[in-house]
Amino acid sequence: MREEYLDVEEKELIESFNSVELQGLEPPARDEQAKIKDAARRFIKKETKMNIRIDQDELEKIKKFARNEGLKYQTLVKSVLHKYITGQLVEKRKVG
Repeated sequence: MREEYLDVEEKELIESFNSVELQGLEPPARDEQAKIKDAARRFIKKETKMNIRIDQDELEKIKKFARNEGLKYQTLVKSVLHKYITGQLVEKRKVG
C-alpha cells in the first residue's frame, strides 16, 4: 500500500496497529474460540449472486437514481428488494 494515498486518519490507524505488542498474548481457550466462531457464523450472512434480465432504459433509470443517492446501482437494487421482502417498502399514494 502506498502511503501517499492515505489520509491522516488512515496513517494514524496503521501506526496504532503496528504499535500493538502481540508477544505474551495467549489465544482464547478452546471453548471460548468455539463461542466466538459460533457468534461469527450467526452474524455473517452468506450472499449468493443473482442474474436478472432488465430493460436497458429501466437499468439506466436505476443507475441514475442510484448516482443521485450516492450509491452503486447494485446496492440500491439489493436494498429495494430487501425492503420489499421484509415489508418495509411502502408505496406512496397520490392524493387527488
